[in-house]
Amino acid sequence: MSGLIPQSFIDDLLGRTDLVDVVNGRVPLKKSGREFSACCPFHSEKSPSFTVSPNKQFYHCFGCGAHGNAIGFLMEYDHLAFVEAIEELARIAGVEIPRQSPPSKPRTDPNLYQILDVCNDMFQHQLRSHPERARAVDYLKSRGLSSQAVMDAGIGFAPSGWDNLCNALRGRGVSDKQMIAAGLVIERENGGVYDRFRNRLMFPIRDRRGRVIAFGGRVLGDDTPKYLNSPETPAFQKGRELYGFFEVRNRERALERMLVVEGYMDVLALRQFGIGYAVATLGTSTTREHIETLFRTVATVVFCFDGDRAGRDAAWRALENTLPVMRDGRQAHFLFLPDGEDPDSLVRREGREGFEARMDQARPLSDFMLQTLGEGIEVATPDGRARMLERARPLLNRVPGGAFWELMVERLATLTHMSADRVRRLLMDKHAGSAAKPIPSTNVNRTPVRHAIALLLYKPELAVQAPDPELLSTVPERGVPLLLELLEMLRSNPHIHTGAILERYRDTPQEHALAKLAQWSPQIPDEHLAEELHDTLSRLTARHTSRHALLDKLARGETLSAEERDALKQMPRQSEESGDSVD
Repeated sequence: MSGLIPQSFIDDLLGRTDLVDVVNGRVPLKKSGREFSACCPFHSEKSPSFTVSPNKQFYHCFGCGAHGNAIGFLMEYDHLAFVEAIEELARIAGVEIPRQSPPSKPRTDPNLYQILDVCNDMFQHQLRSHPERARAVDYLKSRGLSSQAVMDAGIGFAPSGWDNLCNALRGRGVSDKQMIAAGLVIERENGGVYDRFRNRLMFPIRDRRGRVIAFGGRVLGDDTPKYLNSPETPAFQKGRELYGFFEVRNRERALERMLVVEGYMDVLALRQFGIGYAVATLGTSTTREHIETLFRTVATVVFCFDGDRAGRDAAWRALENTLPVMRDGRQAHFLFLPDGEDPDSLVRREGREGFEARMDQARPLSDFMLQTLGEGIEVATPDGRARMLERARPLLNRVPGGAFWELMVERLATLTHMSADRVRRLLMDKHAGSAAKPIPSTNVNRTPVRHAIALLLYKPELAVQAPDPELLSTVPERGVPLLLELLEMLRSNPHIHTGAILERYRDTPQEHALAKLAQWSPQIPDEHLAEELHDTLSRLTARHTSRHALLDKLARGETLSAEERDALKQMPRQSEESGDSVD
C-alpha cells in the first residue's frame, strides 16, 4: 500500500505495543526491579547490561549504547526497514495501517498490488476456461496435485501468445508503463511490450500480508528456462520473500519448525501430504533476511538440499547466512536427500511419516559445519589442529555471543585435543572485537533544562501539571525551545509514553540528545516528581528574571554587591545557552 503512515497511527500503535513482549519473544528477559534485563543481543557480553523499561517502553544497553523503542528494536534486531517494522507491529496488534497520500505527489496511478491481483484472477480464469488449458491440467495431474491443492495454491495458466495479458490489461485501463513496473511484460527494442509469461503454469507469490507481489511460471513445452520468476519490482525483492510463507503462517497452528526447500512443486506436494510448514526460496540462495524471517516465526529451521555437490554448496551458503542469527534458543538443521530424489518425489514414495522421520534425523548445523571444515585435515597433528582453528575462526566470528558460540568452542576443543579455555582465548579477541560497538558517552551535565526534559521523558503525564509554558518563552537558555515543544506536545497527548516521544524525533538533530536523557532515572519517589518539575521550571524562570534585574541595575550605573556579582557570573549568558539543542 502506498502513501505516508500518519503520525497519530504510529503513536497509537506504540501505545498498543508492549516492548517487553516484543523483546522477550526474541531475547529472554529477567525481571530486575522495575525493569527487565538480559545479555545484550547487539554485542557479545557475559553479564547482562541490556535493560528494558516497561514504564518508558524504551531499551538501553550500558555496554554498547544500543537504545530505542519497539520500532527501533525490530529494525535493529530483525533487520527490518522502518515501514516493515511498523507493519510487523501492526500485524501483532491486529490493526490495519492507514495511509495518507503525500500532498506534493497526489496518487493517480492504480495500485501496483491491485494490478497484480487482477492479473492473478486472469491466470486462474484461463486455467478453467482457455482452449489450451488441457496441457496445463494434464501436467498438474501428472504431478499428482489434487484439484483442491491447485485451488488452494491459486495456480493459473498463461496461454501461448505474445500479447494476451497486455491486451487484457489495457482493456482495464492499465498502461504499458504500469505493466512494466509490475514485472508482467518486457519492453521491445523498437518500442511496445510483450507478455513475459507465455505457455506456463502460473504460481502467485504472496508477501507476508497475503498480497500477490509476483509470479513464478513453470514452462509446459520445451522453452527455457523451465522456471521463470517475475523480475524485482517495487513490490517484489526475491532476497526477502519466501514462496508459501504466508500460507504457512495463516494455516498452521502451534508451529515448531519450518522446512526450506527449493521449488514450488516441492512446497505444494509436501502440503498435500500434510507437511504444511514448507517454504521455498525464489530463484536465489537462502539469504540472511530469509532466515531472520523464519526464526521470527519458529525456533527450528530445517534446510533441505540435494545430496550432490551443488546441493552441499547451496547448504554451505545457507549456513554462512545462518551463523549471524544463531542466538540462544534457535536451531538449524540440514537434510540432504538421496541421489535422484527431491522433496516432491520422496514424500510421495515414503509418505508424511517417512519424510518427517528423515527430518528428525537431519544434521545439526554444528555437525555439518565442523565436518565440512575438517575435510582434508588431519586433526591428530599439531598443524592439522591449527589449520582447523583457523578455518573455524572467521565463521565463529559471525556468531553472536551465547550458548551456541560456547558450544562450538567446546566442540572445537574436543576435536583439536585442546582445553576449551585455550580455544576460547584464541578466538575471543577477534570475536569480541568484531561484535563490539563504540560506546557513546552518556555523561552530560545536569542543567535545569536537561533535568526538566529528563523528568518529562521519565513520566510524560507530568506536563499536564507543569506551570504555564509561556513563562519560559523568554528564557534564552540552550534547549528551552525543545523543552517548550515537548510541553506543548505532551499537554495535547498526556498518555503518550517515552518510546513514542522518541519516535517523533527519529532522524532529527534532537534524537541523540533525547535518547541520552531518556536513560536518566530520577532519584526521588514518583509522588514527588510533579513538585520536582515545578521547582525546576520555576528556578529557570526565576534565574532569567534575576539576571535581567542585575543587568538592568548595571545599566543604570548602580554597583552590584559581591553576592550579586557572584550570582551573575554563575548565570548562563544568552550567547552560550540559546538554541534548541540540549547536547
